[in-house]
Amino acid sequence: MADKPKLAVWKFASCDGCQLTLLDCEDELLAVADAITIANFPEASRAVLDGPYDVSLVEGSITTAHDRERLEAVREQSGLLIAIGACATAGGIQALRNFADVRAFTDMVYAHPEYISTLETSTPLSAHVRVDMELRGCPINKAQLLEVVSALLNGRKPNVPQGSVCIECKMRGTPCIMVAHGTPCLGPVTHAGCGAICPAYNRGCYACFGPMERPNTASLAHHLGALGVADDAVQRLFRTYNASAPEFRREGDRHGGGA
Repeated sequence: MADKPKLAVWKFASCDGCQLTLLDCEDELLAVADAITIANFPEASRAVLDGPYDVSLVEGSITTAHDRERLEAVREQSGLLIAIGACATAGGIQALRNFADVRAFTDMVYAHPEYISTLETSTPLSAHVRVDMELRGCPINKAQLLEVVSALLNGRKPNVPQGSVCIECKMRGTPCIMVAHGTPCLGPVTHAGCGAICPAYNRGCYACFGPMERPNTASLAHHLGALGVADDAVQRLFRTYNASAPEFRREGDRHGGGA
């Protein structure tokens, strides 16, 4: 049907994991496909329809000048632009370059670094264009993605949890691993969405879903120190998938010398 909303999926600097999450929806994706036109999704189909697009799902961070220009073009032809995943919302694991000299890295890795055209930083989409909504995660949660698409199709506000991973631990009956075992965990400051998988297996939360709303990172860092976690180790905890998220970056800079 010509009047079905048009959906586009775009990739920038990323591992494709969030796009694969969309493909992982399987039966649910078939149902969604009946209600929308998947107009541009190279990961799934070579068929490409011209814009404008009602909704664009955008994965990946911006690491080159060319990608910055391409993102601006995506924004121009998109009614709603939704950033999906840690790369798109916080710069991703590749944002670790933001704490060092990227030219030193290219000199070490490439035989001819003069051919490498890259920005000094890896930044989220919101640093360059207006973003209408963000879906956190590395990768995103497919149930949250389906909820967002369903909400948009039905003209309502998406119901995406805003609490911390600690709430998810309580919901699944997992004892607090910091209290029970003294295991360092970022769950108290991390956005819900993963279902608290790691704590359920006695592993500390790695903050794949980035900072929750108004996280008290200073209090958690103080508690981690009381558990015997060294200052530089506290910094490393905050510098993983969402290292450049403002709340995590500020806390990381307070530890390990602020390098």
